[in-house]
Amino acid sequence: MRSCAKIVVGVFIILMAGCATIPPEAPELSTELGNRINAIQEANLTLLHRFFDLKRADIDRFIQSEWVPAFAEEVFSVPKMKKAWNTIVKENNAEDRLRFLITAGPRLQERINKKRTELISPLDDLERRIEQEIRYEYEQARSINNSITSFLLSASKVAENRDRYLEMAGVRDEKVRQAIDNVDDAVKDLLSLGKKTKDKITKAEEYLIKLRKIRDYLKSNDKEG
Repeated sequence: MRSCAKIVVGVFIILMAGCATIPPEAPELSTELGNRINAIQEANLTLLHRFFDLKRADIDRFIQSEWVPAFAEEVFSVPKMKKAWNTIVKENNAEDRLRFLITAGPRLQERINKKRTELISPLDDLERRIEQEIRYEYEQARSINNSITSFLLSASKVAENRDRYLEMAGVRDEKVRQAIDNVDDAVKDLLSLGKKTKDKITKAEEYLIKLRKIRDYLKSNDKEG
């Protein structure tokens, strides 16, 4: 993202240095650069969405392979539930077994679905926020390029606006990269193997805390911006 702004600003500074001799192709090149900025933005957004798709798939694997077994172990360690299930297994009554599954199954599935939503929702929220940041950065690059195009078409002196244009080039993409790296690390930590059932349950809570911190980091930068 920053590379686009640097290219645009670099062109602008060069043109300001030699504004007396502007080649006739320059306005067309500047317009073409604007089109390329749009294309690069869409490519980056596609990559962003694919990244978060992979993170959601990682969360689903964690739920199925780690959280659900740990949750089931926790549920069936409750004396009342353990006693009821052991009785059903001992008596080997198909009708009682079916009744138990029909009664307990939906409740257990509801808890599993709730946990999935709890773990996925922060990812969805961060994806939206980072997309907004990316769109903002490219909007700044387009704004700079539009200013350059106008300058080229009018061949007017814009030296007095130089500081304003350079300030607009202060793209804040560093926080976007940092947020994406932090999301990746949080999901990796969640998927790291835990030895105890308690570890697997607590990892989900730690993951949520990390994603809240990433969200707060983006919010704090928004206020500063």
